[in-house]
Amino acid sequence: MAHSIDRRTVLGALGLAAFPMPALSQGASAKTLRFVPQSNLANFDPIWGTQYVVRNAAALVWDTLYGVDETLTPQRQMVESEEVSSDGLTWTFKLREGLKFHDNTPVLAKDVVQSLKRWAARDPMGLMITAIQKELAPIDDRSWKWVLSRPFPKMLLALAKNNAPCSFIMPERIAQTDPFKQVTEYIGSGPMRFVREDWVPGAKAVFTRFEGYVPRQEKASWLAGGKNMLLDRIEWVIMPDPATASAALQNGEVDWWENPISDLVPLLKRNRNIAVDIADPLGNIGSFRMNHLHPPFDNVKIRRAVLTALNQEDYMRALVGSDDALWKPLPGFFTPGTPIYTEAGGEVLKQRNIAAAKKLLAEAGYKGEPVICVVAQDQPITKSQGDITADLLKQMGMNVDFVATDWGTTGQRRAVKTPPAQGGWNMFHTWHAGADCINPSSYTAVRANGDKAWFGWPDLPEVEKGVSDWFEAKDLAGEKAAMDRLNTAALEGVVYAPTGFFLSYQAWRKNVSGIVKGPLPFFWGVSKTA
Repeated sequence: MAHSIDRRTVLGALGLAAFPMPALSQGASAKTLRFVPQSNLANFDPIWGTQYVVRNAAALVWDTLYGVDETLTPQRQMVESEEVSSDGLTWTFKLREGLKFHDNTPVLAKDVVQSLKRWAARDPMGLMITAIQKELAPIDDRSWKWVLSRPFPKMLLALAKNNAPCSFIMPERIAQTDPFKQVTEYIGSGPMRFVREDWVPGAKAVFTRFEGYVPRQEKASWLAGGKNMLLDRIEWVIMPDPATASAALQNGEVDWWENPISDLVPLLKRNRNIAVDIADPLGNIGSFRMNHLHPPFDNVKIRRAVLTALNQEDYMRALVGSDDALWKPLPGFFTPGTPIYTEAGGEVLKQRNIAAAKKLLAEAGYKGEPVICVVAQDQPITKSQGDITADLLKQMGMNVDFVATDWGTTGQRRAVKTPPAQGGWNMFHTWHAGADCINPSSYTAVRANGDKAWFGWPDLPEVEKGVSDWFEAKDLAGEKAAMDRLNTAALEGVVYAPTGFFLSYQAWRKNVSGIVKGPLPFFWGVSKTA
């Protein structure tokens, strides 16, 4: 019963007083689309952090050298051509002609080189390239080279992947910003400009079409192909309360809602003016992320206790309700139904055992220290999971310090490495798009390379060995064997606690066309009639 009460709480009041509501009116121009994103755009540096909401907005403003299509195949985007030497050590790239930034300056090789340096300092695949890099330098205005000490066959995937941080290209002066500090200027070369003077964090963000953008001629497919904008203006309208967003969509005050919660989907489906569909068939993986640097989760026994006590069905019911078609148990970290999916080592997640979890806590010497749980209330995915976790940790006998906040603040706080009592944290919730979790190549959250790892900073050499084994595998059988080892090691060391696999919806008014399924909202090709 507690779970249904929590879900009604999501519907009723996620803190309306704390989040300013923009004034809305009906009858916006057919060239203006009003979009309700998953959460507030509290910061706008797509390299500094990895929040999906930032990545999604950044895909409008900044372009990439390559982009993955709907088959997850890298395709050229800003690049006209590339060559790799016979020994695999020297990559030479050339930009397409006519590329311009939003300040109407040309995109040059020096901009690309500096952007890649900043990106590589924060991205796991970028760090792998940097570790074997001998030289990254411009050749002329449109060409540059990347010289390595040993081959890196997955170079194009690294530059094309859609998971954050993507290798967005910025002007050199902006890309010179310390990668661990946020940029303060938002000039890109993508199909839309960011209207900074109209940005009101917590209320709205505005993008207008960049007339100087030259799309590719190929058909658009995810981040690849021709990003043809049929809209002049896109307004992101921040609505942390799902009931408010639902009413706005039904009334025609907004056009597209990125992630309606499942409780409201039946109501939306009954409205003949609204279309509702699964947002991405590759789904999402829920994540209970623990801080490995500080007590109590620096102790692997306590992390194992969480896995032992956790019941994925509780989390999934809180997220998607009673529809069994929308979720699956996940005894591991990778996307179900994909070629090298594995459940190796996953027995710990298949049967809940609170008594065994309490025993592990006692053996680990837990003395009732507070566990600071940072839980974003304006993001239904995190709020629903956070309510379950608070109850779970209390059942285990842990002292819960529940910090109710917003998603933007969570994004800021989770980057802090100081002790929890000094502004840090012990755990937070997030989720990972299934498209990011098919294999280790671009799966930031499964890496365990200490200070260079994602938030929580796990340092687990056996996990990293599994990653390396996968990269070095010569065939599919070798990749599968490496994945089995990786999944087992990641569960033994508890990189994070997977809370299950789930599908989510998107909803839009039927006078909007061109919306496709995928791991992020793709606005190119989308149009609207009055």
